[in-house]
Amino acid sequence: MGLKHTELHAVDGLQFFKLLGTGSKGGFSMFPDFSTYVFLSVWQSKEHATHFYENSSFYTAYKDKAARCRVLHLGCIQSHGLWGGVNPFKPDQNTTNNGGQKIVVLTRANVRWSRLLEFWRHVPLASKSIAGSSGVLFYKGIGEWPLVQQATISIWNDLEAVKNYAYKQPSHSSIVKKTLKNKWYGESLFSRFNLISDTTY
Repeated sequence: MGLKHTELHAVDGLQFFKLLGTGSKGGFSMFPDFSTYVFLSVWQSKEHATHFYENSSFYTAYKDKAARCRVLHLGCIQSHGLWGGVNPFKPDQNTTNNGGQKIVVLTRANVRWSRLLEFWRHVPLASKSIAGSSGVLFYKGIGEWPLVQQATISIWNDLEAVKNYAYKQPSHSSIVKKTLKNKWYGESLFSRFNLISDTTY
C-alpha cells in the first residue's frame, strides 16, 4: 500500500488521498494489522469517485487480492485542524444531520517525538473507553506511519451517541484534557461526517 503514491497523483478529480495501515487488537495498538488497509480519498465530485472505483487499475489490483472490501461514502458536517498543513475536508452545504443518521468520526494526530511514550501509555485507556461506549458500531486505529502519525475512524448510531462519548465519557474527557495540557500533538484534525452509504463486497 505504501508504495502506490505515484500512481494516484495524476488521477482526475482526486483532491486529497492517504494510504494507511491499521493497528491490531481492535485497532488501538502499536502493532500493525497486516490484513487491513485503508485508502482515504477526497473527490471533486461523486462522478469522479465512481469512475475511479469502476475503472482504476490501482483499485482493481487491491480488490482482486482482498477477501473483503468496504467502501464508506461520507458527507462532511464539521472539520477543524490540519493534516499535512491543510484541512482536506470541507463541510458540504447540502449535508445536514437531523440527529437520526449514522455518523463517522475521523481523528488524526502527528504525535511529538518527545511525547511518544506518554501518548502510548494512554492508548489502552482510550481503547477501553470507546469499546464500552453506547452507540458505537465500529472503530479502528489507522495511520500513515507506525507510532507517530496516528488516526482513528469510528461509526456511530447517531450524533447524540457521538456527543455523549465526546463530552460525557469520563475516560475520554480525561485523555482530551491531558492531550491539550501536555501538548502531545504537533498537528491534529477532528472531523465528523454523515454516513451516506456503506457498501461491503
